[in-house]
Amino acid sequence: MTMDVRAVVEFATVTRALSLFLEAVLNAAIPDHDADAFRPPRTEEPLYLDSTVEWLLGGLSHWDAEHFLFIAEKGYLYEHNFAFFPLYPVVLRGLAETLLWPLSSWLSVRGRLLVAVALGNSALFLLSVVALHALSRIVLQDRRLALLSSLLYCITPANVFMTAAYSESLFAALTFGGLFLLEKGFTFRACLALSIATAARSNGLVNIGFLLYLPSLHAISQIRVYRTTIKGHIKVFHYIWVIIRLLVTSLLGTAIIALPFCAFQYYGYRTFCTPSVSLERIPPALLSLAERKGYRVPDENGPPPLWCMRPLPLLYSHIQDVYWDVGFLRYYELKQIPNFILALPMATLGIMAAYAYFQTNPELCMRLGLWETNKGLDKPTPGLFNPRVFVYVVHSTVLLVFGTLCMHVQVLTRFMASSSPVPFWISAHLLLLNEPLLHRRKTSNPSVQLQTHSRNGCMHTPQNPIVALLPHFTSCSTTTQSILGYFLSYWVVGLALHCNFLPWT
Repeated sequence: MTMDVRAVVEFATVTRALSLFLEAVLNAAIPDHDADAFRPPRTEEPLYLDSTVEWLLGGLSHWDAEHFLFIAEKGYLYEHNFAFFPLYPVVLRGLAETLLWPLSSWLSVRGRLLVAVALGNSALFLLSVVALHALSRIVLQDRRLALLSSLLYCITPANVFMTAAYSESLFAALTFGGLFLLEKGFTFRACLALSIATAARSNGLVNIGFLLYLPSLHAISQIRVYRTTIKGHIKVFHYIWVIIRLLVTSLLGTAIIALPFCAFQYYGYRTFCTPSVSLERIPPALLSLAERKGYRVPDENGPPPLWCMRPLPLLYSHIQDVYWDVGFLRYYELKQIPNFILALPMATLGIMAAYAYFQTNPELCMRLGLWETNKGLDKPTPGLFNPRVFVYVVHSTVLLVFGTLCMHVQVLTRFMASSSPVPFWISAHLLLLNEPLLHRRKTSNPSVQLQTHSRNGCMHTPQNPIVALLPHFTSCSTTTQSILGYFLSYWVVGLALHCNFLPWT
């Protein structure tokens, strides 16, 4: 483990422990809001330690987290449960039934699931930050920028969703890890990681774009090499082989990544369109909730839902349309202005990254980043504006546009923070660019440095620049105050509101 990775892991561990501590304190100190949220009845008798675990970790189970916990405990019963993909509930139930099984005499399944959330999400977050740092090092080719980006990720504005029973930490670990493998040329292993990510969240499908782009970049590079090193007509056969291999890789990789999404939709179709369950087999308390709230449950004696008759019967699209009213410009109402304001900082970071990259590399962007005229892509300029960053900026922009136009816009913060490294790259870039205390040259405050050296020149563990800047917050640049203020305020306020059933992003 390198010094930078150790520094990142240590900071991530501290922020995870602090998040869990603050969640327990804030959940106990602030009474829960009576929100109109999914709250299924408890059908299992509580055991000795359940009340203690609920008091300590109950704040991790609110809002959409309740869906994941319910699925992990009862499976997919209600139609709208299928908006939440199965990998994360499977992970939670696996931890509850294996690692936490010795506690089964003192904790019910629900209690063990809450403990699994705290332990599992903490471990997954550590994996995600290590994967992000590795990805940042290989793409940015800048150690300082990669380190600072990873440290900023540890205080992500989407912190509460990385801590509570949501799939964001799992998805981020798989996505960043898969992209790192793809950058290293391990295409098959990358496809497996990105495929598993699709089993956690539907927007894993967007990662297919990386699979199509990065191998294409490699194929173009190979063709350029063959053009200069191989003479005669034989190079045509090399060209054809490169193209065939690219097509096969793209088709198989796309199928592998999309397979979990398709399989899950087929499972939903079989559950509701050709059900094999009668109402008598559903616990009365859960059936009563379905009747009160209008939740659809599978019934082999009832008529199939209307969406089953569509030419492409996708349950996920039906749920987003009917239950969450998700669609193009549907969220553009005056009453949603506060939610647009909540999403504005993350949207601003995405816009700034796209604008700055295009302004710096207009010709590269016009060529879609596929080749350069003056220098090769194998030795890119270090930093945010090197050619390897292009596809990540495009990916971030696609997420931003889709999230702004077609989703509940307040979700944009966690949507982008768990799917793209760009918000953290642009934030770290702006800090290094505008904060004098982080400049490469010596400053009037030498205590704020990324690394320290011993007298004999040996390098010690790098000092955490985020922690070093905080005591000097009032004397920092406006850019630093804005970025750190945004990250830290959302980090804390999100915990306080979300764990008490108050609306948050």
